[in-house]
Amino acid sequence: MQAPEQVVVRFEGDGAGEGPLSWGQTENWLAIQRQQTWLPLGGALPLPAGSTVAGVADELRYLLSRFPSLRTRLRLADGAPPTQVVAGSGEITLEVYDAGDRDAGAVAREVHEHYRDTDLDFTAEWPIRMAAVRKGGELTHLVALLSHFAVDATGATVMLAGVSTRDTTPMTGQQPLEQAAWQRSPAGVRHNAAALRYWEGILRTLGPCRFTAPVVHTSPRYWQGEFISPDLHSAVRAIVRRTGVDSSTVLVALYAAALGEVSGIDPVAIRPTVSNRFRAGLADVVCTLVQAGLLMLHVAGTPFDELLERTRRVTLSAYKYAYFDPDAVAELLDRVGRERGTAVEIGCFYNDRRGPNREQDLETPEHAPEHAPEGSGLRWVSKQDAPAVEPLFVHVDDAPGTMRLTIQLDADYLSPADGEGVLRAMERIAVDAADQVAAGTALQDR
Repeated sequence: MQAPEQVVVRFEGDGAGEGPLSWGQTENWLAIQRQQTWLPLGGALPLPAGSTVAGVADELRYLLSRFPSLRTRLRLADGAPPTQVVAGSGEITLEVYDAGDRDAGAVAREVHEHYRDTDLDFTAEWPIRMAAVRKGGELTHLVALLSHFAVDATGATVMLAGVSTRDTTPMTGQQPLEQAAWQRSPAGVRHNAAALRYWEGILRTLGPCRFTAPVVHTSPRYWQGEFISPDLHSAVRAIVRRTGVDSSTVLVALYAAALGEVSGIDPVAIRPTVSNRFRAGLADVVCTLVQAGLLMLHVAGTPFDELLERTRRVTLSAYKYAYFDPDAVAELLDRVGRERGTAVEIGCFYNDRRGPNREQDLETPEHAPEHAPEGSGLRWVSKQDAPAVEPLFVHVDDAPGTMRLTIQLDADYLSPADGEGVLRAMERIAVDAADQVAAGTALQDR
């Protein structure tokens, strides 16, 4: 690629100050250090005809002026926790790449990959990178990446809504500096103490391992796959209609049952990601609030309906106590491990990334989508030695007429074959539960 044109964009906004990180920021900062990636979110997309450099620059200016999390940098000192520093004004560079005689979309993808794979200096750079691609004098594509440290999925949705209307009404909700202040208040300290008691009760009950160690070393170490299953989709719909339990809880129960079956380890521990947006003052803040809670389920020999009811109960506590000081939980893990004489592994995650209409979609009548998937299947999309991923992470995504699960695993903890086994077991257990529902209904109709 040719060197881009550099357009300096100046901005200013409210909320300047500095202080300790919020719990959501801390959770992401620990993940950034652990995985050695700046956790970029975003991508490349076509621009409407007639887009101008001035217009894109104005959008970038609006983003940083409006949202304090995007003009937040860190102060790092050896031996001291990070400090967030929110600037009241500053400047950022918008890069404009000329495609020349190349395909503009290909250039945009290259810029995206370059941004994604280049480390971010959180002490000197803003947690957003933006570029435009130009061909024949016309802008064709926008590339935008933001760090998960600055924004989560819900925050991104709020941010994009603000961009579309150029909302300038006074900001509402607790910004990260205000969140950090509340978390250190007496009320925040009490909540965190209760969360730590909840976590400690589970950590002292669990066995040390979540997975059966692989017999054969696998290289590359970190794998990501995509599992498509219309059967899982249909079975979950049937279970939701019969029980009235939400589909995310149904999937957690299926995940727990599958983990127990594949690993042979009971009880099962899962870390569900929780938005924390249901808390006062946090619904529409552009920042990162997602934290991974902790739940424990005994699954061995448990009928699925009983496991589903058990899951429904324990998820309520898991969500309540998924708002906590990650540094304090890390200290708790270390202390419990020392006292037990062995570390307790809890690297088993679940993340429902579907949109807000997930239940409405499951309740509507079945119909064949325009491009219906033909059957279930797992496709491994990447294998790498860096950046690192958690021992096991299963994500649920929107997909018309099917269920799409993304799996990420560390093969030092769980073999790719066992990872696939977990997904296949979820599908089979769900189908079996749905078949039992259908059989019961048929008997009642006689």
